[in-house]
Amino acid sequence: MRHILKSPGIQLVILSLGGACAAVMPSQAEEVLYLAAYGGSSETVLREMILPPFEEEYDVRVKYVAGASTNNLARLQAQRNNPEIDVAILDDGPMQQAVGLGLCAPIAEAPILDEIYDLAKQNGDGKSIGVGIVATGIAYNTDVFGAEGWPAPASWLDLADPRFKGRLTVPAITNTYGLHTLLAINSIKGGDLENIDPGFSFISEHIAPSVRSFETSSSKISELFQTGEVAVGVWGSGRVASLAAAGFPIELVQPREGAMALLTTICPVEGSDQPELQQTLIQHFLSPQVQAILAQHKGWGPTNKTVDLPEAVAEMVPYGPDAVEKLVSVDWASVNENRSEWTRRWTREVEQ
Repeated sequence: MRHILKSPGIQLVILSLGGACAAVMPSQAEEVLYLAAYGGSSETVLREMILPPFEEEYDVRVKYVAGASTNNLARLQAQRNNPEIDVAILDDGPMQQAVGLGLCAPIAEAPILDEIYDLAKQNGDGKSIGVGIVATGIAYNTDVFGAEGWPAPASWLDLADPRFKGRLTVPAITNTYGLHTLLAINSIKGGDLENIDPGFSFISEHIAPSVRSFETSSSKISELFQTGEVAVGVWGSGRVASLAAAGFPIELVQPREGAMALLTTICPVEGSDQPELQQTLIQHFLSPQVQAILAQHKGWGPTNKTVDLPEAVAEMVPYGPDAVEKLVSVDWASVNENRSEWTRRWTREVEQ
């Protein structure tokens, strides 16, 4: 419509506005990828150390959606018809639920997958994979045990030691550490996933009476140890490593029957509008460089076989084929079928 703008003054105004608009509008839209993962210290490590190099290399901005695994699983379910989240990091139990609900897309074939332990792949059905390994075992305050003259725990059954009465913490079954305790005790006592009675009976009769707290929050469990309210309890290697790094006298025992494997897992969300970038981010998390950062700063054992860790870090996490092979894995598909009923039973029989 330039032919109707007769006034030079008007032409000057229009051209100036056009120039201003050109100055503020980008030449192309910035790529954005949404990652749902843990809050707290995990969010700090991922935001500050792991995501910036990825963003710079691939010219993308990663928006972080922080939340517990169960909360982010609920987000994925709510968004299933119009997903905003592109990649999700969840504990292995909730992740198996996400896979079963069809919320995760297949992980693309890539050479780096050949470097990953089978343990990290076995529950994912090709749609999720482990990026970190935590060993669930028995944590204890070394100063208290030394002062009392107590030997370090060596077996899951040591949780029933009457000397620990009032100084023991076992998370409730709604927490993976608590569920691991039930599964470990049940197996030792002759049960299996079809018969959970032996585990419930032993915990109810011999362990629950000594428990000071069935706390499920790891920050609260840390507080219980630091205030001296508890001296021993079921916890994960990553959490123990963090507290030990802060100077607290705590160690984790991997019971002789085997520590339970807890995996931090990742999946590409079904229906994402960024299918290539979501796969690239997953491969980034599986890279030796990122795996080493997660081991050092989060206490997650590497799922990548090629990672080379300093000795001090290697001693604090499940590391190497021998250590990984000793871990007891969980059949999450079967467990999740029964978990609701087990949770109700735990409330009735254990925390009564």
